[in-house]
Amino acid sequence: MGKSTNIYEYHFERTSQHPTPEDLKRLIFSYDKSASEALHRLVGPQERGHRDLYTLVAEYRKTDSVVGELWIEITTIPEWVNWDQIERGQKIFWRYGGASITALVYLSLLGGMGSGRTVETLDRTGGFDAAVVRRRLLETAQHTLGVHKDLVSLQPGGEGFLASVRVRLLHASVRNRIMQLAKTEPAYYSIEDYGIPINDLDCIGTICIFSTMMIWMGWPRQGIYLRQQEILDYLALWRYVAYLLGTPNDWLSSPESARKMMESILESEIKPTKKSKTLAQNIITGLEGVPPMFASRSYQNALAHWLNGSTLATELGIEKPSFWYKFLTAGQCLLFALDGYIKRSVSSWDERNVKFTRRIIYAALIYDKSKGALGYKAKFPFKWIPDLVRTTTPLGKTSEANIKSSGIFSPGAERVAFITLLVFGLMIGCTFYILSWI
Repeated sequence: MGKSTNIYEYHFERTSQHPTPEDLKRLIFSYDKSASEALHRLVGPQERGHRDLYTLVAEYRKTDSVVGELWIEITTIPEWVNWDQIERGQKIFWRYGGASITALVYLSLLGGMGSGRTVETLDRTGGFDAAVVRRRLLETAQHTLGVHKDLVSLQPGGEGFLASVRVRLLHASVRNRIMQLAKTEPAYYSIEDYGIPINDLDCIGTICIFSTMMIWMGWPRQGIYLRQQEILDYLALWRYVAYLLGTPNDWLSSPESARKMMESILESEIKPTKKSKTLAQNIITGLEGVPPMFASRSYQNALAHWLNGSTLATELGIEKPSFWYKFLTAGQCLLFALDGYIKRSVSSWDERNVKFTRRIIYAALIYDKSKGALGYKAKFPFKWIPDLVRTTTPLGKTSEANIKSSGIFSPGAERVAFITLLVFGLMIGCTFYILSWI
Protein backbone atom coordinates (compact mmCIF):
# COMPACT_ATOMS: atom_id res chain seq x y z
CA MET A 1 0.00 0.00 0.00
CA GLY A 2 1.18 3.48 -0.81
CA LYS A 3 0.76 6.75 1.04
CA SER A 4 -2.57 8.47 0.43
CA THR A 5 -1.87 11.88 -1.10
CA ASN A 6 -4.16 14.77 -2.00
CA ILE A 7 -2.73 17.44 -4.33
CA TYR A 8 -5.17 20.20 -5.17
CA GLU A 9 -8.17 17.84 -5.05
CA TYR A 10 -6.44 15.12 -7.04
CA HIS A 11 -6.10 11.97 -4.92
CA PHE A 12 -3.56 9.19 -5.46
CA GLU A 13 -1.49 6.60 -3.62
CA ARG A 14 2.20 7.49 -3.56
CA THR A 15 4.35 4.35 -3.92
CA SER A 16 8.03 3.50 -4.12
CA GLN A 17 7.66 3.45 -7.94
CA HIS A 18 6.81 7.16 -8.08
CA PRO A 19 9.71 9.45 -9.04
CA THR A 20 10.93 11.23 -5.90
CA PRO A 21 11.46 15.01 -5.54
CA GLU A 22 15.20 14.29 -5.71
CA ASP A 23 14.73 12.40 -8.99
CA LEU A 24 12.83 15.32 -10.46
CA LYS A 25 15.23 17.99 -9.20
CA ARG A 26 18.09 16.41 -11.13
CA LEU A 27 16.09 16.97 -14.30
CA ILE A 28 16.07 20.77 -13.93
CA PHE A 29 19.80 20.80 -14.69
CA SER A 30 19.64 18.64 -17.82
CA TYR A 31 18.22 19.77 -21.15
CA ASP A 32 18.02 19.24 -24.91
CA LYS A 33 21.66 19.88 -25.76
CA SER A 34 21.30 18.74 -29.37
CA ALA A 35 18.99 21.61 -30.31
CA SER A 36 20.75 24.21 -28.15
CA GLU A 37 24.16 23.42 -29.59
CA ALA A 38 22.86 23.33 -33.16
CA LEU A 39 21.16 26.72 -32.75
CA HIS A 40 24.28 28.18 -31.15
CA ARG A 41 26.25 27.14 -34.25
CA LEU A 42 23.66 28.63 -36.60
CA VAL A 43 22.56 31.90 -34.98
CA GLY A 44 24.21 32.34 -31.58
CA PRO A 45 22.48 33.60 -28.41
CA GLN A 46 21.84 37.08 -29.85
CA GLU A 47 19.38 35.83 -32.49
CA ARG A 48 16.58 38.27 -33.22
CA GLY A 49 13.95 38.40 -35.94
CA HIS A 50 11.63 36.02 -37.69
CA ARG A 51 13.87 33.54 -39.48
CA ASP A 52 12.50 30.04 -39.98
CA LEU A 53 14.81 28.00 -37.76
CA TYR A 54 13.74 24.70 -39.31
CA THR A 55 14.81 25.92 -42.75
CA LEU A 56 18.20 26.91 -41.31
CA VAL A 57 18.70 23.45 -39.85
CA ALA A 58 17.69 21.80 -43.12
CA GLU A 59 20.04 24.08 -45.07
CA TYR A 60 23.13 23.41 -42.96
CA ARG A 61 22.54 19.76 -42.04
CA LYS A 62 25.18 18.55 -44.53
CA THR A 63 27.83 21.20 -43.88
CA ASP A 64 27.82 21.29 -40.06
CA SER A 65 28.27 18.06 -38.11
CA VAL A 66 26.42 19.30 -35.00
CA VAL A 67 23.42 20.43 -37.05
CA GLY A 68 23.62 17.19 -39.01
CA GLU A 69 23.37 15.12 -35.83
CA LEU A 70 20.21 17.00 -34.84
CA TRP A 71 18.76 16.41 -38.32
CA ILE A 72 19.42 12.68 -38.11
CA GLU A 73 17.79 12.56 -34.69
CA ILE A 74 14.56 14.30 -35.71
CA THR A 75 14.15 12.33 -38.97
CA THR A 76 14.90 8.90 -37.48
CA ILE A 77 11.75 6.98 -36.51
CA PRO A 78 12.17 5.18 -33.16
CA GLU A 79 11.61 1.41 -33.28
CA TRP A 80 8.78 1.65 -30.77
CA VAL A 81 6.65 3.83 -33.07
CA ASN A 82 3.50 2.06 -34.32
CA TRP A 83 1.84 4.28 -36.93
CA ASP A 84 -1.55 2.54 -36.67
CA GLN A 85 -1.61 3.16 -32.94
CA ILE A 86 -0.54 6.78 -33.35
CA GLU A 87 -3.31 7.35 -35.89
CA ARG A 88 -5.85 5.96 -33.41
CA GLY A 89 -4.39 8.25 -30.76
CA GLN A 90 -4.83 11.28 -33.01
CA LYS A 91 -8.54 10.61 -33.43
CA ILE A 92 -9.16 10.73 -29.69
CA PHE A 93 -8.61 14.48 -29.61
CA TRP A 94 -11.31 15.07 -32.25
CA ARG A 95 -13.64 12.43 -30.80
CA TYR A 96 -14.02 14.59 -27.70
CA GLY A 97 -13.25 17.88 -29.49
CA GLY A 98 -15.07 20.44 -27.35
CA ALA A 99 -13.90 18.88 -24.11
CA SER A 100 -10.36 18.59 -25.52
CA ILE A 101 -10.06 22.30 -26.32
CA THR A 102 -11.65 23.34 -23.02
CA ALA A 103 -9.31 21.15 -20.97
CA LEU A 104 -6.22 22.35 -22.84
CA VAL A 105 -7.02 26.01 -22.22
CA TYR A 106 -8.39 26.01 -18.68
CA LEU A 107 -6.62 23.00 -17.12
CA SER A 108 -3.42 22.39 -19.05
CA LEU A 109 -2.40 25.96 -19.88
CA LEU A 110 -4.10 28.06 -17.21
CA GLY A 111 -3.68 25.45 -14.48
CA GLY A 112 -0.12 24.86 -15.63
CA MET A 113 0.69 28.37 -14.44
CA GLY A 114 0.60 26.86 -10.96
CA SER A 115 4.18 25.68 -11.54
CA GLY A 116 5.89 28.72 -10.07
CA ARG A 117 9.37 27.62 -11.09
CA THR A 118 8.41 27.11 -14.73
CA VAL A 119 6.58 30.44 -14.78
CA GLU A 120 9.90 32.19 -14.17
CA THR A 121 10.84 31.41 -17.78
CA LEU A 122 7.40 32.13 -19.28
CA ASP A 123 7.24 35.43 -17.42
CA ARG A 124 10.45 36.67 -19.05
CA THR A 125 9.36 36.02 -22.63
CA GLY A 126 6.38 38.40 -22.61
CA GLY A 127 4.27 35.90 -24.56
CA PHE A 128 1.64 35.88 -21.81
CA ASP A 129 1.05 39.60 -21.77
CA ALA A 130 -2.74 40.10 -21.88
CA ALA A 131 -2.45 42.01 -25.16
CA VAL A 132 -0.79 39.11 -27.01
CA VAL A 133 -1.76 36.01 -25.05
CA ARG A 134 -4.68 35.12 -27.33
CA ARG A 135 -2.39 34.99 -30.38
CA ARG A 136 0.16 33.07 -28.33
CA LEU A 137 -2.49 30.49 -27.38
CA LEU A 138 -3.73 30.23 -30.97
CA GLU A 139 -0.19 29.41 -32.11
CA THR A 140 0.09 26.78 -29.37
CA ALA A 141 -3.25 25.41 -30.52
CA GLN A 142 -1.93 25.25 -34.08
CA HIS A 143 0.89 22.97 -32.95
CA THR A 144 -1.60 20.82 -31.03
CA LEU A 145 -3.99 20.59 -33.97
CA GLY A 146 -1.14 19.68 -36.32
CA VAL A 147 -0.04 16.89 -33.99
CA HIS A 148 -3.55 15.41 -34.10
CA LYS A 149 -4.54 16.29 -37.69
CA ASP A 150 -3.81 12.98 -39.43
CA LEU A 151 -1.01 10.44 -39.82
CA VAL A 152 0.71 12.20 -42.73
CA SER A 153 0.82 15.40 -40.67
CA LEU A 154 2.95 13.79 -37.96
CA GLN A 155 5.33 11.93 -40.25
CA PRO A 156 8.58 13.62 -41.41
CA GLY A 157 7.78 16.71 -43.47
CA GLY A 158 4.13 16.90 -42.34
CA GLU A 159 2.41 19.84 -40.67
CA GLY A 160 2.52 18.44 -37.13
CA PHE A 161 6.08 17.18 -37.57
CA LEU A 162 7.33 20.57 -38.76
CA ALA A 163 5.47 22.40 -35.99
CA SER A 164 6.97 20.09 -33.35
CA VAL A 165 10.52 20.56 -34.62
CA ARG A 166 10.03 24.34 -34.87
CA VAL A 167 8.73 24.45 -31.29
CA ARG A 168 11.80 22.48 -30.21
CA LEU A 169 14.08 25.00 -31.93
CA LEU A 170 12.11 27.89 -30.40
CA HIS A 171 12.64 26.36 -26.96
CA ALA A 172 16.37 26.16 -27.69
CA SER A 173 16.40 29.82 -28.75
CA VAL A 174 14.70 30.95 -25.54
CA ARG A 175 17.00 28.74 -23.47
CA ASN A 176 20.16 30.07 -25.12
CA ARG A 177 18.98 33.66 -24.82
CA ILE A 178 18.10 33.50 -21.11
CA MET A 179 21.32 31.68 -20.25
CA GLN A 180 23.30 34.35 -22.12
CA LEU A 181 21.46 37.13 -20.24
CA ALA A 182 22.04 35.33 -16.92
CA LYS A 183 25.79 35.37 -17.60
CA THR A 184 25.65 39.10 -18.31
CA GLU A 185 23.41 39.91 -15.34
CA PRO A 186 23.25 37.09 -12.74
CA ALA A 187 20.33 38.74 -10.94
CA TYR A 188 18.17 38.39 -14.07
CA TYR A 189 17.67 34.63 -13.73
CA SER A 190 18.97 32.17 -11.12
CA ILE A 191 19.94 28.85 -12.67
CA GLU A 192 20.64 27.51 -9.17
CA ASP A 193 17.07 28.23 -8.04
CA TYR A 194 15.09 27.59 -11.22
CA GLY A 195 17.31 25.25 -13.22
CA ILE A 196 18.32 25.56 -16.86
CA PRO A 197 15.55 27.42 -18.73
CA ILE A 198 13.19 24.96 -20.46
CA ASN A 199 14.98 22.01 -18.89
CA ASP A 200 14.08 18.32 -19.10
CA LEU A 201 11.63 18.54 -16.20
CA ASP A 202 9.91 21.56 -17.76
CA CYS A 203 9.55 19.66 -21.03
CA ILE A 204 8.26 16.50 -19.33
CA GLY A 205 5.76 18.68 -17.47
CA THR A 206 4.65 20.22 -20.77
CA ILE A 207 4.08 16.79 -22.30
CA CYS A 208 2.14 15.85 -19.17
CA ILE A 209 -0.30 18.74 -19.53
CA PHE A 210 -1.05 17.70 -23.11
CA SER A 211 -1.28 13.96 -22.45
CA THR A 212 -1.57 12.47 -18.96
CA MET A 213 -3.43 15.41 -17.44
CA MET A 214 -5.94 15.18 -20.28
CA ILE A 215 -6.42 11.45 -19.71
CA TRP A 216 -6.74 11.41 -15.92
CA MET A 217 -7.97 14.94 -15.15
CA GLY A 218 -9.13 17.02 -18.13
CA TRP A 219 -11.57 14.60 -19.75
CA PRO A 220 -12.80 12.85 -16.55
CA ARG A 221 -13.63 16.16 -14.90
CA GLN A 222 -15.94 16.80 -17.86
CA GLY A 223 -17.56 13.37 -17.51
CA ILE A 224 -15.48 11.58 -20.15
CA TYR A 225 -13.51 8.44 -19.29
CA LEU A 226 -11.28 6.91 -21.94
CA ARG A 227 -11.29 3.22 -22.69
CA GLN A 228 -8.06 1.36 -21.91
CA GLN A 229 -7.08 1.11 -25.59
CA GLU A 230 -7.66 4.85 -26.01
CA ILE A 231 -5.29 5.51 -23.11
CA LEU A 232 -2.59 3.33 -24.67
CA ASP A 233 -3.04 4.97 -28.06
CA TYR A 234 -2.99 8.55 -26.74
CA LEU A 235 0.16 7.94 -24.72
CA ALA A 236 1.85 6.39 -27.79
CA LEU A 237 1.01 9.50 -29.81
CA TRP A 238 2.47 11.87 -27.24
CA ARG A 239 5.52 9.72 -26.68
CA TYR A 240 6.46 10.30 -30.32
CA VAL A 241 5.70 14.03 -29.99
CA ALA A 242 7.95 14.12 -26.90
CA TYR A 243 10.68 12.47 -28.97
CA LEU A 244 10.36 15.13 -31.68
CA LEU A 245 10.54 17.86 -29.02
CA GLY A 246 13.76 16.43 -27.59
CA THR A 247 12.07 15.42 -24.34
CA PRO A 248 12.84 12.28 -22.27
CA ASN A 249 10.00 9.89 -23.11
CA ASP A 250 10.53 6.42 -21.59
CA TRP A 251 8.06 7.27 -18.82
CA LEU A 252 5.29 7.30 -21.47
CA SER A 253 5.86 3.65 -22.38
CA SER A 254 3.03 2.45 -20.10
CA PRO A 255 -0.05 3.98 -18.45
CA GLU A 256 1.32 3.08 -15.02
CA SER A 257 4.64 4.90 -15.39
CA ALA A 258 3.00 7.82 -17.21
CA ARG A 259 0.47 8.36 -14.45
CA LYS A 260 3.08 8.10 -11.72
CA MET A 261 5.23 10.74 -13.44
CA MET A 262 2.23 13.07 -13.67
CA GLU A 263 1.38 12.57 -10.01
CA SER A 264 4.94 13.19 -8.86
CA ILE A 265 5.10 16.39 -10.91
CA LEU A 266 1.79 17.58 -9.47
CA GLU A 267 3.14 17.01 -5.97
CA SER A 268 6.58 18.49 -6.58
CA GLU A 269 6.01 21.34 -9.03
CA ILE A 270 2.58 22.91 -8.48
CA LYS A 271 3.48 25.78 -6.19
CA PRO A 272 1.78 28.99 -7.42
CA THR A 273 3.53 32.35 -7.03
CA LYS A 274 2.51 35.96 -7.59
CA LYS A 275 3.72 35.65 -11.17
CA SER A 276 1.58 32.52 -11.57
CA LYS A 277 -1.47 34.60 -10.67
CA THR A 278 -0.57 37.30 -13.19
CA LEU A 279 -0.15 34.92 -16.11
CA ALA A 280 -3.28 32.93 -15.23
CA GLN A 281 -5.31 36.14 -15.01
CA ASN A 282 -3.88 37.33 -18.32
CA ILE A 283 -5.11 34.16 -20.05
CA ILE A 284 -8.67 34.87 -18.89
CA THR A 285 -8.35 38.56 -19.75
CA GLY A 286 -7.01 37.80 -23.22
CA LEU A 287 -9.87 35.40 -24.00
CA GLU A 288 -12.76 37.42 -22.56
CA GLY A 289 -15.42 38.31 -25.10
CA VAL A 290 -13.44 37.16 -28.17
CA PRO A 291 -14.31 34.47 -30.73
CA PRO A 292 -14.93 31.64 -30.95
CA MET A 293 -16.11 31.28 -27.33
CA PHE A 294 -17.15 34.89 -26.55
CA ALA A 295 -16.88 33.75 -22.92
CA SER A 296 -17.39 36.14 -20.04
CA ARG A 297 -14.84 36.37 -17.27
CA SER A 298 -17.31 34.78 -14.85
CA TYR A 299 -17.85 31.79 -17.11
CA GLN A 300 -14.11 31.32 -17.58
CA ASN A 301 -13.66 31.53 -13.82
CA ALA A 302 -16.20 28.72 -13.45
CA LEU A 303 -14.37 26.55 -16.00
CA ALA A 304 -11.06 27.16 -14.21
CA HIS A 305 -12.52 26.15 -10.84
CA TRP A 306 -14.32 23.12 -12.30
CA LEU A 307 -11.24 21.73 -14.08
CA ASN A 308 -8.47 22.65 -11.63
CA GLY A 309 -10.35 22.35 -8.37
CA SER A 310 -11.25 25.36 -6.24
CA THR A 311 -8.09 25.22 -4.13
CA LEU A 312 -5.65 25.69 -7.00
CA ALA A 313 -7.94 28.09 -8.87
CA THR A 314 -8.20 30.27 -5.75
CA GLU A 315 -4.42 30.26 -5.31
CA LEU A 316 -4.14 31.42 -8.92
CA GLY A 317 -6.34 34.40 -8.05
CA ILE A 318 -9.38 33.12 -9.96
CA GLU A 319 -12.60 34.44 -8.46
CA LYS A 320 -15.09 31.90 -7.14
CA PRO A 321 -18.01 31.42 -9.53
CA SER A 322 -21.66 31.87 -8.63
CA PHE A 323 -24.11 28.99 -8.70
CA TRP A 324 -25.42 30.18 -12.09
CA TYR A 325 -22.00 29.82 -13.77
CA LYS A 326 -21.40 26.47 -12.10
CA PHE A 327 -24.76 25.44 -13.52
CA LEU A 328 -23.74 26.56 -17.03
CA THR A 329 -20.43 24.72 -16.74
CA ALA A 330 -22.30 21.56 -15.79
CA GLY A 331 -24.43 22.01 -18.89
CA GLN A 332 -21.36 22.25 -21.10
CA CYS A 333 -19.87 19.11 -19.56
CA LEU A 334 -23.17 17.28 -20.03
CA LEU A 335 -23.20 18.22 -23.71
CA PHE A 336 -19.59 17.11 -24.28
CA ALA A 337 -20.03 13.81 -22.44
CA LEU A 338 -23.28 12.82 -24.15
CA ASP A 339 -21.94 13.80 -27.57
CA GLY A 340 -18.72 11.81 -27.09
CA TYR A 341 -20.28 8.66 -25.65
CA ILE A 342 -23.11 8.48 -28.18
CA LYS A 343 -20.96 9.03 -31.26
CA ARG A 344 -18.15 6.71 -30.20
CA SER A 345 -20.65 3.87 -29.72
CA VAL A 346 -21.06 3.42 -33.50
CA SER A 347 -17.93 3.35 -35.66
CA SER A 348 -19.51 5.11 -38.65
CA TRP A 349 -20.80 7.90 -36.39
CA ASP A 350 -17.39 8.14 -34.79
CA GLU A 351 -15.61 8.57 -38.14
CA ARG A 352 -18.04 11.27 -39.29
CA ASN A 353 -17.72 13.03 -35.94
CA VAL A 354 -13.90 13.01 -36.12
CA LYS A 355 -13.89 14.50 -39.64
CA PHE A 356 -16.58 17.07 -38.83
CA THR A 357 -14.98 18.20 -35.56
CA ARG A 358 -11.54 18.48 -37.17
CA ARG A 359 -12.93 20.68 -39.96
CA ILE A 360 -14.88 22.93 -37.56
CA ILE A 361 -12.02 23.43 -35.10
CA TYR A 362 -9.48 24.11 -37.86
CA ALA A 363 -11.81 26.75 -39.31
CA ALA A 364 -12.48 28.36 -35.92
CA LEU A 365 -8.86 28.49 -34.73
CA ILE A 366 -6.73 28.69 -37.88
CA TYR A 367 -8.40 29.32 -41.23
CA ASP A 368 -11.37 31.69 -40.81
CA LYS A 369 -9.72 34.97 -39.85
CA SER A 370 -13.04 36.84 -40.15
CA LYS A 371 -14.27 34.86 -37.15
CA GLY A 372 -11.15 35.45 -35.05
CA ALA A 373 -8.98 32.56 -36.22
CA LEU A 374 -5.21 32.93 -36.57
CA GLY A 375 -5.44 33.20 -40.35
CA TYR A 376 -1.96 31.87 -41.09
CA LYS A 377 0.29 28.86 -40.52
CA ALA A 378 2.67 29.71 -37.69
CA LYS A 379 6.36 28.91 -38.11
CA PHE A 380 7.11 29.63 -34.43
CA PRO A 381 9.80 32.30 -34.90
CA PHE A 382 11.65 33.80 -31.95
CA LYS A 383 9.21 36.72 -31.51
CA TRP A 384 8.98 37.25 -27.76
CA ILE A 385 12.64 37.74 -26.93
CA PRO A 386 13.75 38.02 -23.29
CA ASP A 387 15.84 41.11 -22.49
CA LEU A 388 17.13 43.06 -19.51
CA VAL A 389 14.59 45.87 -19.98
CA ARG A 390 11.34 43.89 -19.67
CA THR A 391 12.04 41.54 -16.78
CA THR A 392 8.47 40.60 -15.95
CA THR A 393 4.97 40.41 -17.50
CA PRO A 394 2.43 42.96 -16.20
CA LEU A 395 -1.15 42.22 -15.19
CA GLY A 396 -3.51 43.16 -18.03
CA LYS A 397 -7.01 44.63 -18.12
CA THR A 398 -10.03 43.71 -20.22
CA SER A 399 -11.40 46.29 -22.64
CA GLU A 400 -15.00 47.46 -22.27
CA ALA A 401 -15.74 46.29 -25.81
CA ASN A 402 -14.70 42.72 -24.96
CA ILE A 403 -16.80 42.73 -21.80
CA LYS A 404 -19.89 43.82 -23.77
CA SER A 405 -19.40 41.13 -26.44
CA SER A 406 -19.26 38.29 -23.91
CA GLY A 407 -21.91 36.31 -22.09
CA ILE A 408 -25.03 34.26 -22.66
CA PHE A 409 -26.41 36.58 -25.35
CA SER A 410 -23.29 36.21 -27.49
CA PRO A 411 -22.96 33.34 -30.03
CA GLY A 412 -20.56 31.33 -27.94
CA ALA A 413 -20.04 28.71 -25.26
CA GLU A 414 -22.35 30.14 -22.61
CA ARG A 415 -25.34 30.25 -24.94
CA VAL A 416 -24.72 26.65 -26.04
CA ALA A 417 -24.44 25.51 -22.40
CA PHE A 418 -27.68 27.28 -21.52
CA ILE A 419 -29.55 25.76 -24.47
CA THR A 420 -28.25 22.31 -23.53
CA LEU A 421 -29.57 22.65 -19.98
CA LEU A 422 -32.88 24.01 -21.26
CA VAL A 423 -33.36 21.13 -23.72
CA PHE A 424 -32.25 18.53 -21.19
CA GLY A 425 -34.61 19.97 -18.60
CA LEU A 426 -37.51 19.91 -21.05
CA MET A 427 -36.74 16.30 -21.97
CA ILE A 428 -36.76 15.24 -18.33
CA GLY A 429 -39.96 17.19 -17.70
CA CYS A 430 -41.70 15.60 -20.69
CA THR A 431 -40.53 12.15 -19.64
CA PHE A 432 -41.96 12.51 -16.15
CA TYR A 433 -45.17 13.93 -17.58
CA ILE A 434 -45.61 10.96 -19.94
CA LEU A 435 -44.77 8.47 -17.19
CA SER A 436 -47.40 10.03 -14.94
CA TRP A 437 -50.04 9.05 -17.51
CA ILE A 438 -48.91 5.46 -17.89
